[in-house]
Amino acid sequence: MIRFDQVSVTYDGADRPAVQGVDLTVPEGELVLAVGPSGSGKSTLLGTVSGLVPHFTGGTLAGRVTVAGRDTRTHPPRELADVVGTVGQDPLAHFVTDTVEDELAYGMESLGLPPATMRRRVEETLDLLGLAALRDRPIAALSGGQQQRVAIGSVLTAHPRVLVLDEPTSALDPGAAEEVLAVLQRLVHDLGTTVLLAEHRLERVVQYADQVLLLPAAGQPPVLGDPAELMARSPVFPPVVALGRLAGWSPLPLTVRDARRRAAPLRERLAGHGAGHGAGHPAARPAVPPQHRASSSASSASAAGPVLLRAEGLQVRRGRLPVLHGIDLTVRAGETVALMGRNGAGKSTLLAACVGMHRPAAGRIVLGEAGLVPHRTRPAVLLRHAGLVPQDPRDLLYAETVAAECAAADRDAGAPPGTCRELVTRLLPEVPDAVHPRDLSEGQRLTLALAVILTAAPPLLLLDEPTRGLDYAAKARLAGVLRELTAAGHAVVLATHDVELAAELAHRVVVLADGEAVADGPTPEVVVASPAFAPQIAKVLAPEPWLTVPQVRHALAPSAPSASSAGPDPERAAP
Repeated sequence: MIRFDQVSVTYDGADRPAVQGVDLTVPEGELVLAVGPSGSGKSTLLGTVSGLVPHFTGGTLAGRVTVAGRDTRTHPPRELADVVGTVGQDPLAHFVTDTVEDELAYGMESLGLPPATMRRRVEETLDLLGLAALRDRPIAALSGGQQQRVAIGSVLTAHPRVLVLDEPTSALDPGAAEEVLAVLQRLVHDLGTTVLLAEHRLERVVQYADQVLLLPAAGQPPVLGDPAELMARSPVFPPVVALGRLAGWSPLPLTVRDARRRAAPLRERLAGHGAGHGAGHPAARPAVPPQHRASSSASSASAAGPVLLRAEGLQVRRGRLPVLHGIDLTVRAGETVALMGRNGAGKSTLLAACVGMHRPAAGRIVLGEAGLVPHRTRPAVLLRHAGLVPQDPRDLLYAETVAAECAAADRDAGAPPGTCRELVTRLLPEVPDAVHPRDLSEGQRLTLALAVILTAAPPLLLLDEPTRGLDYAAKARLAGVLRELTAAGHAVVLATHDVELAAELAHRVVVLADGEAVADGPTPEVVVASPAFAPQIAKVLAPEPWLTVPQVRHALAPSAPSASSAGPDPERAAP
């Protein structure tokens, strides 16, 4: 179905190809997962299949890519639209209409399909992706995850033979991600659709892949093969594979179920390390595993710290639509609080209200000991108390290059020159000064925006899906920076669907549902009690209280460095 014949892509001004030596065939009717570190060329490789590379991105494509017999060098994307459907990392870039139903129909109108066919396919897609209740909603009023589902649906209605998806579940809650992946499975198994996707959250996807396309590192040709075999040599891999590597299991498990079948001896070894942590339910042990000993003690220490955010009876409306109801939330210095919940639960709205983007319909929000009211405070003053990094970072980035963006951030924050650039280098070592922010990947843009806000060092840092588009090593570097901030007395509130990040970083988890807080407690208690929000390691090792691989490693080797250190987790980041 897809044939790569000695393909390489080199962008103008680059000193090396983005991808090279690609010589393989993707069979019809298979789900192929592209895996590799950030910057390894996954998005570029996917773009060659849709024709976006090089027709829209520029650069030089050497070799040949054919899809259903069509050469993408001579067939631009519009001539491949009936064969290839593409959804990129940024769903907003795809939308051309205003409402959900119109967007689902637009692609079919462009292909000239009969109205009766269009109506039937729109209804089918609304049901497949759980969008029926949103059919008349303005796309601009949807959450990021809902927009992602609409973007996928707008491609599915055309019934393409090949689907190319770049980070399709990155903005989805765990339940919605499972629904989308189930749809992809159905398309592959029942209709013979070929699906090629790239995804950093491998714990969600790898078990569904028929084959893995591994892009090991720059300069090395990709390899297509069995998922379990390639996970054994991949520089990036999900927590369940990391646990298998740590335990010496062979072959490596790709699913929680496979890992649980082998984990009984490991649970017995860990049981002794859990002794003395407290009685009762494991989640109630005050010092759970070693990393959460640090987390719990930090949380306890911060309990006496100053209040940086207080919401009391908060209600927020968008037009006539109520979004938040009676939210009570207190965040103190030294805390990291994760906001979790399904798409549309109100997480982004709560963060936006904290920086004055929404005026409360009832209740109040105050910041810091001075009791600032966000919507009544000038932005320049507000930034000294709270900084928000939104899901879409483009509103924060306006300069022509990364270097200019960093210099402007230093000036605006009154920070020494080079402060922002140092943060960018630490979080994303591979990003050059001269590149335009719009030419960065979604994850790289988000990290640049984060560095811009961090340069101002506000006491309260608000992050909306901060790990979207980041691989495991980049996430570990980000987690290290955030730990340092909380240790220095800052507070972090992050809205995330990344259950692994919450398990690793958060002291508390607040779960929102339909605009209400339905749970608020220590991370081990909340995530272990919820199958939807439990990390992979908790599912494998239950009823033992371990949440992450670093905790397990520390328990098995007490003399090892603390899992809460700032550096990347070697089990995740190293080849």
